[in-house]
Amino acid sequence: MIVHLSGFRKKTVAALSRLFPVLLALMVFSEAGAAEPLCKTLMASGNPEYPPLLWEDARAPKHLTGAATALLEEVLEPLGMKLEVRNLGSWARVQRLARMGELDMIAGAFINSERIQYMDYLLPPFTHLPTAVWVPKEQVFEYRHWPDLEGKKGSTLINNSFGQGFDRYANDKLQIVSVRTIEQSFEMALAGRVDYVLYERLQGQVKLQRMGLADKFVALDVPISNEGLFFTFSKNSKCNTFELRERIADRLYKLINSGRFAELISEYTARYMYLQP
Repeated sequence: MIVHLSGFRKKTVAALSRLFPVLLALMVFSEAGAAEPLCKTLMASGNPEYPPLLWEDARAPKHLTGAATALLEEVLEPLGMKLEVRNLGSWARVQRLARMGELDMIAGAFINSERIQYMDYLLPPFTHLPTAVWVPKEQVFEYRHWPDLEGKKGSTLINNSFGQGFDRYANDKLQIVSVRTIEQSFEMALAGRVDYVLYERLQGQVKLQRMGLADKFVALDVPISNEGLFFTFSKNSKCNTFELRERIADRLYKLINSGRFAELISEYTARYMYLQP
C-alpha cells in the first residue's frame, strides 16, 4: 500500500509539472487581457444645439466639440480609450441612432421612461440644468407654475425632454411646437408665432448672445424643471459592459467632485462666444 501511494504521488507531481507551464501561460494571458481596454474607441454624439456643452466644430463640421466632450475625454483617457464625437444631425436623429445601436454613447441626456428602454445611464449626472421659459421682453407674462402656460403656444426642439413630470404634463395640457433648431424657436417667438421658448437657461444665454438677441429675450424667474444631465450608453453598443460602466462612473465621480466641469464650462463658453468664426 505504501508503495502504491508513493507511485500515485509521483504520477500526480509529474502531471502537475506538465500542466504548470500551461496554467502559467493562461494566467499571464488573462492578466494581459484584463489590462487591455474593453473597447478602444467610443463613438459618441449628442445634441448639436447645446453650447457650451455641445456644438458643431467649425474646424471639423462632421464632429462636435464642447465642455461635455472635453469632460468625457478626460474620463476615458486614463482608461486607455479614445473618443470620437460625431455630428450626426438633429437631436431627434441622434436619439434614433442610439436606439438602433449605431453609436455607443450620448454625451448628455435627461432621463425619461422612453429613453431608459434603449440607453443605460451613467451615474452620477455630470451637471444639473434648469430649463427656463424664454420670452421676448415685450411679451413678458406672469409664470409661477406649469398651469400658467396653458392657453399659450410654446416651442422647443424635436424630441426634447425636460423631465418625466413636465413631459407628461406638457403632452396632456400644453401646446408646444417642435422644431429642428432652437434658433427657429427664438425667431418664431420674435415674430409672434409662439408665446415662449423652452430651453435650458445656460444654453439659452450663450445661444442668444451668439445670435445677437441677448437684449431681446428674458428668462422668466421660475424654471420649469431642474434635471440631471447624464452620459448614456446605447444598450445595443458592443462597448456597453458592466465593468466599463463602473470604471467610467468612478472616474467621472472624481472629476466632478474636483470641480473640473465648472472649469470646462467657463473655458468652452469663452470658446463658443469668441473663438468661433
